[in-house]
Amino acid sequence: MNQYCVVVANGKKARFFTLKNPEKPELESGPNLVKHKDLCSDELSMHNEELWSENKSGGNRGHGGQSHGYDDHRAQHENDVERRFANSIADECKRISHNKRTNVVLVSQKRMLGHLRNAIDSRVHGVHTHELAKDLIKLSPLDLHKHLAREKLIPERRNPAI
Repeated sequence: MNQYCVVVANGKKARFFTLKNPEKPELESGPNLVKHKDLCSDELSMHNEELWSENKSGGNRGHGGQSHGYDDHRAQHENDVERRFANSIADECKRISHNKRTNVVLVSQKRMLGHLRNAIDSRVHGVHTHELAKDLIKLSPLDLHKHLAREKLIPERRNPAI
């Protein structure tokens, strides 16, 4: 049942899942979320002191004591890094969901969800996307499955047929 590709991301990390039917549905519950891969953004995982030579710059003080603010473009840099990471996520999503009938479920914070939406739209064609604006990166696969099923984004797990 590779009809679903679930991507859970938070800007620094992405987790990829698919739904798999149990081998023996009469004995096992299912379908189950199966993790395929974790992807991390090295740039976003760095601490500020590793990424920037100085702490957040404030302003430049002239001799008269008046402060002149300036922008070192950190927010723009972080936005660009998130966009590149979203493109990497979309590439992996494309690899997993090579079937055009795949439902791609994107779960992330609102800011990253916007980057993911744009990246998926430009790189992964012919799939149906569904979105949830929440940070669920720390949930176990079982808890994630329950949450997404409650939101009606993926099918619920069924008990064994016995």
